[in-house]
Amino acid sequence: MMTMKTLMTAALLAITTAAAGAPVSVASPDGRLVASLDTDNDGRALWSLMRDGHPLVAASRLGFILADAPKLERHLGVTGSERRSIDTSWQQPWGERRLVRDHHNELRVHLAESAGTHRRIDVIFRVSDDGIGFRYEFRDAGSVRIAEELTEFNIVPAATAWWIPAYDWNREEQLYRTTPIADVGTAQTPMTLRAADGTHVAIHEAALVDYAAMNLAHVDGGKFRVSLTPSNNGPKVVRTAPFATPWRALIVADSAAGLANSNLILNLNEPNKLGDVSWVRPCKYMGIWWGMHLGLQSWASGPIHGATTANALKMIDFAHDNGFCGLLIEGWNIGWDADWFADGESFDFTRPYPDFDLPRVAGYARAHGIRLIGHHETSGNIAHYETQMAAAFDLYQRLGIDAVKTGYVADAGGIKARQADGSIGYEWHEGQAMARHHLYVVTEAAKRHIAVNAHEPIKDTGLRRTYPNMVSREGARGMEYNAWGAPPNPPQHEATLAFTRMLAGPMDYTPGIVSLKGKNGQPIPSTLAKQLGLYIVLYSPLQMAADLPENYTAQPQALRFIKLVPVDWEDSIAIGGEVGAFAILARRDRNGPDWYVGAIGGASARNVSVPLRFLDPAKRYVAEIWRDGDKADWQGAPFDMVVETRHVRATDTLALRIAAGGGFAIRIRAE
Repeated sequence: MMTMKTLMTAALLAITTAAAGAPVSVASPDGRLVASLDTDNDGRALWSLMRDGHPLVAASRLGFILADAPKLERHLGVTGSERRSIDTSWQQPWGERRLVRDHHNELRVHLAESAGTHRRIDVIFRVSDDGIGFRYEFRDAGSVRIAEELTEFNIVPAATAWWIPAYDWNREEQLYRTTPIADVGTAQTPMTLRAADGTHVAIHEAALVDYAAMNLAHVDGGKFRVSLTPSNNGPKVVRTAPFATPWRALIVADSAAGLANSNLILNLNEPNKLGDVSWVRPCKYMGIWWGMHLGLQSWASGPIHGATTANALKMIDFAHDNGFCGLLIEGWNIGWDADWFADGESFDFTRPYPDFDLPRVAGYARAHGIRLIGHHETSGNIAHYETQMAAAFDLYQRLGIDAVKTGYVADAGGIKARQADGSIGYEWHEGQAMARHHLYVVTEAAKRHIAVNAHEPIKDTGLRRTYPNMVSREGARGMEYNAWGAPPNPPQHEATLAFTRMLAGPMDYTPGIVSLKGKNGQPIPSTLAKQLGLYIVLYSPLQMAADLPENYTAQPQALRFIKLVPVDWEDSIAIGGEVGAFAILARRDRNGPDWYVGAIGGASARNVSVPLRFLDPAKRYVAEIWRDGDKADWQGAPFDMVVETRHVRATDTLALRIAAGGGFAIRIRAE
């Protein structure tokens, strides 16, 4: 629920009327960022961005190609503008930090055509100290059929880019490429850039609602043009005006850690629309899941079926005895025996297999204080899923199941969606059809007080602020690739995610594989201590203890930390890091006074410093540290972990080593 602390210096600073062609600008509150809009001799609208007096984004085109009308680009003039300055705070019901400050200056520019049909469109800029968002607002009532956006990002400084390609068969589940910006192809967002002077920029979008997701098509040099995700219907976006597009956003910081400390994407979204969401409860859960990825269990029925009543009861007992609050059960429902990947038609979301007594398992879980997490794998067949979804959510509501993991396992471009004429067409995971579908799922789930954790999802764009039951999602190469991936996730993968994918929002990465072994004994490129650090660095309000119970029993020191670490935070601070090399974050428990510090490294060992100035200077503390041992290395000695305590104060700095593929985790409590 949002609480508003209004500190508006001036809600509406000025309303001006400008001559056509006159440039208009707006600066961030600290004055370091200045966004401008101008028009050229042909009446094309161009935007640009300065930082510290130097160009960061050179003149970049704005506009649209329309499917049934002349493109909206030329003969535009500025007919007026409005400005306001906002300084407010709002409260997250759950999240990385409880209070979020939104301090920005806004400029709304009115544009109109001087020829033709004299169409009107607004461009709205919001500039804060941590970046900029801008969006279009179509003002003239009627149908709008968008074939493509002409929005550009003309990045001035030479930069290194971390990116994954768009339109790849495997959706977002790819390894990040590290290239000069000039060598980027067509990239998904977020895409992260680092200039030679250390300036970091992440290009993403916010508030993706009823619109196609944005990709970045490389034009030349540092110039990119928006490439909207295609639709089976021809136009990539079909809307009825008036409406606003998603925000095009650039997070800008002096360092990689600065990117991770940004609230820009959340602040560009609308406040909570669901009202009281106290029923959305963060949870650390276990699952009937990892065994399937190891090949020890199956989703399908048969002799190694994982989702049996007996196995579920055993897992509930283990979760209860070790203080976990939830259990995910995959493969419980009819449909996995068919070629489920091919079409998804076989799934029944209310009918369990004969060896799984759903009411009994749900009752046993309730009696032991364990929340079941339901599972709806759709195989990307949303036409089939949407016919059963309401009944499936009703079933969960009756049984007290208040969270569901949805899945859309299908090749990119393989979503089966019902078209306007009733036929089935194929869509992309991040097209407008899926933007509508995911919002439909979330709002229908909210009616039954069910939270949603989507896998193979549409990208996260901060909509969890508006719909707080949209708690987490996948949308990247997760832990399962360490079971069977060829190759598995390399040691630098998670330290790359921290400053790329994680800028979009929470990720259900499923950490905590303390066996450090995948399928057939495949080594996981991680030390034991790094598996603990992942719980702090890669945030999710639903965090999985993903390994098998027997493996936790064999690693009691690691299990102790996993049981302790919270999943909901009062505050979070990125202390340091470099993309792909290492990341260090500190977080304070929302439900207690303790701080936790996590670090994850990359392919090479390194020594790092952790200043503790976030602590109360008037108190003394005890730091309990789970760290890589002196000989730790993911290839040679992955289980070499030291658990030690140190007495510390806010003036202290901890010097610690991160092994190759390593990390550490720290709990800091007052003496």
